[in-house]
Amino acid sequence: MSTEHSNLWLPDAWQKKPAVQQPQYPDAAALADAVEQLRRLPPLVTSWEVNALKAQLAEAQDGRRFLLQGGDCAESFADCQPQLITNRLKVLLQMSLVLVHGMRKRVVRVGRFAGQYAKPRSADTETRNGVTLPCYRGDLVNAPEFTPEARIPNPYNLLRGHAYSALTINFVRGLIDGGFADLHHPEYWDLDWVQHSPLAADYQRMVDSLGDSVRFMETLAGQSIGDFSRVDFFTSHEALLLWYEQAQTRQVPRSAGWYNLSTHFPWIGMRTADVNGAHVEYCRGIRNPVGVKVGPAMSAEWVLELCALLNPTNEPGRLTLIHRMGNGKIAQHLPPLIEAVRKAGHKVLWVCDPMHGNTQSTASGVKTRRFDDILSEVTQAFEIHAACGSVLGGVHLELTGEDVTECTGGARNLTDDDLQRAYKTAVDPRLNYEQALELAMKIVAVSR
Repeated sequence: MSTEHSNLWLPDAWQKKPAVQQPQYPDAAALADAVEQLRRLPPLVTSWEVNALKAQLAEAQDGRRFLLQGGDCAESFADCQPQLITNRLKVLLQMSLVLVHGMRKRVVRVGRFAGQYAKPRSADTETRNGVTLPCYRGDLVNAPEFTPEARIPNPYNLLRGHAYSALTINFVRGLIDGGFADLHHPEYWDLDWVQHSPLAADYQRMVDSLGDSVRFMETLAGQSIGDFSRVDFFTSHEALLLWYEQAQTRQVPRSAGWYNLSTHFPWIGMRTADVNGAHVEYCRGIRNPVGVKVGPAMSAEWVLELCALLNPTNEPGRLTLIHRMGNGKIAQHLPPLIEAVRKAGHKVLWVCDPMHGNTQSTASGVKTRRFDDILSEVTQAFEIHAACGSVLGGVHLELTGEDVTECTGGARNLTDDDLQRAYKTAVDPRLNYEQALELAMKIVAVSR
């Protein structure tokens, strides 16, 4: 795979490349108007926050931090509610507490929210009962209802997506700055399940141990340690809908280059990782740290060219490779990629996404994921990286803070029959709060 890219880059450079997974807007004038309005709106994040995340990801590359990236498969505008956002934040904080306690290293917390409103699809259309309509591509594009009106791509959803992202990130910042994430009081993060979960006792011991450690350190220091009163929290989403990303790409004072200020950490999905494609062309020009999903069909040559295009100066913290091989394929496909990247001298952060390669359907056609498959892929990832002299620096998960039944297995051993009780996802099955915390505990065990 060879390609030529100009060194001169502007946010609209992607328009000269093949752009897959983009909706077909019927009204070009409305699209131009929506993009122009979006371009004039304030950014959602700042360049110094982006740079701070990049520095933390560089430490994760060296094994001094661990990335926890998690959230909904696809956000919906309707779910922009305080309790849902709070619960999502709580479960990520709980997971990070488990990881910090067990792995003895700092955790980089990145939410898949405040912008994860678009989803790639395997087909452009969907047929039901002989009726064919455009597929649902996420609330940033159209609506899930199976009607012609709902499925028409609406460019003004770009503005709604920005507004709901702003509401979400503002609320998360308010919670964190107000002391919600204070390590002196991790009991505030508890969800209702902690009283009756099979994992309750183990989790409570970690909470008590962390509280004792914080108090001990402050006794030695003779003062309160401010860093324990709040945590850093960053946002991420797939950089899929390029009109949206372009409109929020800005230059900032006293800093060279362009920043995508709609999120701290955009990533490229496996379906859009063509080295000659629009998504790689867009992401190569921004200063943000960038992730790329890497699947079993990707060759070492392909991955090496992505590394060269997306991080030509080998900047620490710039590039994250998120492998999503599947429980049954990771042992065969991941080691050659690790070895090729290591041999070429590329500095990358390796992260495991154990969700997307393990999706299956039940006998009745319901999409699900088995907890044991997810855990197996994470376990194998740690073992493979260790054997290759590499570092697994994080995990990328689809999860929720709600009591859903979308993935089977886990502490309560959910079965296919349980899925009908609370199957709520619009796209992909997510770990519920209990399965997510259990996975964090298992990660600690297999990382040692």
